[in-house]
Amino acid sequence: MFAYGWEHPSPIQARAITPMISGKDLIAQAQSGTGKTGAFLISSLQAVDTQIQATQALILAPARELAKQIADVAQNLASHMKIDVHLSIGGTNRREDQRILQAGPQLVIGTPGRINDHLSRGNLNAKQLQCLCLDEADQMLSQGFEDAMYEIFQYMPSNVQVCLFSATMPQEILKLSEKFMRDPVSILVKAQKLSLDGIAQYKIEMEEESWKLETLFELYQAVSIPQVVIFCNSKTRVEQLADQMNRHDFTVSYIHGGLNQDERSLRMKEFRSGASRVLITTDLLARGIDVYNVQMVINYDFGKDIDNYIHRVGRSGRFGKKGIAINFVNINSRDTQWLEQTETHYNTTIVPLPQNLEKVFGTF
Repeated sequence: MFAYGWEHPSPIQARAITPMISGKDLIAQAQSGTGKTGAFLISSLQAVDTQIQATQALILAPARELAKQIADVAQNLASHMKIDVHLSIGGTNRREDQRILQAGPQLVIGTPGRINDHLSRGNLNAKQLQCLCLDEADQMLSQGFEDAMYEIFQYMPSNVQVCLFSATMPQEILKLSEKFMRDPVSILVKAQKLSLDGIAQYKIEMEEESWKLETLFELYQAVSIPQVVIFCNSKTRVEQLADQMNRHDFTVSYIHGGLNQDERSLRMKEFRSGASRVLITTDLLARGIDVYNVQMVINYDFGKDIDNYIHRVGRSGRFGKKGIAINFVNINSRDTQWLEQTETHYNTTIVPLPQNLEKVFGTF
């Protein structure tokens, strides 16, 4: 673990690893960027018996990009432990995926659709599975994943350890977890206690939707903005904004669920390498994605999902860094209602962006 740069456990690692290694079911809630991935990977790898060539730990994530990110960390850690790690996600060669899974990689990381398909075809044998871990568990147990997750649980051994990790754990998800978890250890935070510390939150209010683009360009003219993630509420909006920015000579990448896997991987690579400094996306990338140079998030469209707000703005201010979130708010729309609900939910205040932008951006 030291070789990966982890000298001291983060708070979630200090609290979650011991019960997880001891085999207890676990519900763990922690801020984005605080080490959740390290917590469940260290524990999952510890559960593997290297003398047995069979899948013993399974980690599921809602998005291919997040699953790949987890797999990259897992492979780095596992290289010191002689543990086979395999990534199984949609958009990749199914036959090659099948061949590797049939050989019994000890740790499998994947997305629900592809994993459910391989379980149903008998390509992935879960009989010796010790641990099932869900990252971004609140999303995994809702929002269109319910059917796949229900079917996946049918293939799990009766004694499998189940661990849920997320920054948000709504009451309905906690209630649902009672159906498939056994006396879990809970590490929970009240919604009002979810911390947005370290992230300066601002709003820019405007009367017309059409003013958003002009406002964005004015921001770029006024200050030097580093790498930024811009969130829109639909695939169409993402593509429209990317086209408009490209026509104004901005180098941007965009990503959403409608792109094939090669396109998604290429655009994430562009952004991570710094080839583009702007990444426009839907909520596909609101959760878990680490891009270490991102210090600013712009909610071009204010999010309708209150729980997703903390995931979106959490793309900045990761690993103890300071972050900035700027919210575009159309005062003649439901944005104002969503803004008020968000402030109440997180017990926070989103203040107007100051006229003196140097005070805001001077740290970049």
